[in-house]
Amino acid sequence: MRSTLRTKLFHPEILLLALALSLVSCKTTDSPKAKVQPPPQATAPTITAPTPKPAKAEPASAPPQTDAVELLISRVDKEYDAGQANYAAGHLEAAKANFDNAFDMLLESPLDVHTDDRLRQEFDKIVEGVHSLELLALKQGDGFAQQQAEPAPIDEANSVTFPVDPNIKAKAEAEVKSTRSDLPLVLNDEVAGYINYFSSRGRGYLERALVRSGRYRDMILRIFKQEGLPQDLIYLAEAESGFHPLALSHAGARGMWQFMASRGSGYGLVRNWWEDDRQDPEKSTRAAARHLKDLFNQFGDWYLAMAAYNSGPGNVQQAVQRTGYADFWELYRRNVLPKETKNYVPIILAVAIMAKNPEQYGLDHLVLDPPLETDTVSIDYPVDLRLAAECVDSSVSDLQDINPSLLRMTTPRQGKFDLHLPAGTAGKFQQAITAIPVDKRVWWRYHKVEDGETVAEIARQYHTTARAIKEVNNLESGDVEADAKLIIPVTPGKREREAAAGLTFAKRPSYYRVRKGDTILSVADDFGVPADRLRRWNGLKGNTLRAGARLKIYKPAAGSERAAERPAAKKSGKSSKDKTLEAAKKSRILHKVKPGETLTSIASHYNTTVTALRRDNRVGDSLRAGDVLVVEKP
Repeated sequence: MRSTLRTKLFHPEILLLALALSLVSCKTTDSPKAKVQPPPQATAPTITAPTPKPAKAEPASAPPQTDAVELLISRVDKEYDAGQANYAAGHLEAAKANFDNAFDMLLESPLDVHTDDRLRQEFDKIVEGVHSLELLALKQGDGFAQQQAEPAPIDEANSVTFPVDPNIKAKAEAEVKSTRSDLPLVLNDEVAGYINYFSSRGRGYLERALVRSGRYRDMILRIFKQEGLPQDLIYLAEAESGFHPLALSHAGARGMWQFMASRGSGYGLVRNWWEDDRQDPEKSTRAAARHLKDLFNQFGDWYLAMAAYNSGPGNVQQAVQRTGYADFWELYRRNVLPKETKNYVPIILAVAIMAKNPEQYGLDHLVLDPPLETDTVSIDYPVDLRLAAECVDSSVSDLQDINPSLLRMTTPRQGKFDLHLPAGTAGKFQQAITAIPVDKRVWWRYHKVEDGETVAEIARQYHTTARAIKEVNNLESGDVEADAKLIIPVTPGKREREAAAGLTFAKRPSYYRVRKGDTILSVADDFGVPADRLRRWNGLKGNTLRAGARLKIYKPAAGSERAAERPAAKKSGKSSKDKTLEAAKKSRILHKVKPGETLTSIASHYNTTVTALRRDNRVGDSLRAGDVLVVEKP
């Protein structure tokens, strides 16, 4: 229960439907269609936002004497107040830590939160309070809603042990003798075992990584040459992350070069609420090159430098001092290195040998991705990526792909940021963004008019008014020509409703039997549905649930709005009762995450997919030991 809340509490999908603001569209007059040219600098129209309702005061009720419950509530309130103070000061990471601590105090206490009325009220108060702050954060740039990470491939490779195939080893030995490399290449049983793995179970990963390497290969080799590193150290990134900037390991290492936060900071990689330079391909490559060079200077051996890159120089130094051997394979045989570090060097060597001999391993048919080419504009204001994408007629996903260091949908609120744009679009961006007031660039949007659309219809789509759209675009009529580009003055707070409009639900319900400790909010979080919808489906009020009760749940449809576009399935001719019985045959398993487990290993254990686990749990790939996952097993 505790871990589920920690991993799910800050998901905005549950909150977005809570906003129900509406603005009345003004009548439009019939007149000839106008060709729209955005003004040099649009001014904000007069849009009156609804007056927020005053917060409902908590009823004052104190027990006659100080007891353990009151002491716990006092401690929890102190932590929650600290979170609110940090939030108000803009220290959002610290605020999130405070809120997590407040929940931990309640849920890890020997006192039962779910049977004591005062503790249950305290729990509900914090849940609702944090949710309200989440809404405010959403209005200021997508709040706590963080980008989704990718599992680090090195985690899975480290978790397997493959036998040595004599045929593969014999061929590899022959290849290594004629392979030119600026790294020493060794072929032994440990390396041969991983060549066998990447030739079979891990082949898909290896091929995808090689294809993706084309995007960054030129940049990496250029930086390695500048820093004086062996060029073949590029295969370290292939083994670590598959050249994916969003790779996240179970230990918390991020990016293409899998930096831990503290180590990255030591090499100048910035990490804050808005961005993480560990996920910036060029910045992290420069940092990795300098770190590897420092490690080589310390140990005088590239194998030991790679081992130290994985586990830290302290661990390797201690192993050398304990044994008296500054040799990786001797340390391997004496078992004085962590298991992951022992596997790390053989994995990299196996990848390097196979990548440098593509014909031998059937990899010569692969076509590498073209080098990534972008324009870069330096900005000193926050801008929503959706607006930026509309400025250059690109997609949000493309912009996110070339700006992987951005953790949220908005560029940093303060300071300068180098925004990457599709090649050749920098001028187009500068021209379009100039028409949007600086303080509106996280709110306002551009809209390309489709044939037959009117200003009134567009206003309803964005939950603003026709008058506001006409005012910022200097329009006199409500009709515009197709392909015209309109500035849309979205009122702060409307974005949540706009996003929520894309959430659709399954036509047939699923049923869940309430367990002890469940609440409306925890079950809603588990299934990724809004709490108010869950109450409505079951005719409930409040947050408490009776153990054993049967809840009706309409799960979010896969792909939400995309799911609605799929053709309806053919009727099977089965009765509703038969279909319900078939649905009931599915067992809902709760899996408690063990140390070292990843979504990939859990999916394999239950014969399901990582995509299904993400969908059913609304989680990224960063798992903590103790997290509880829902597994829908046929």
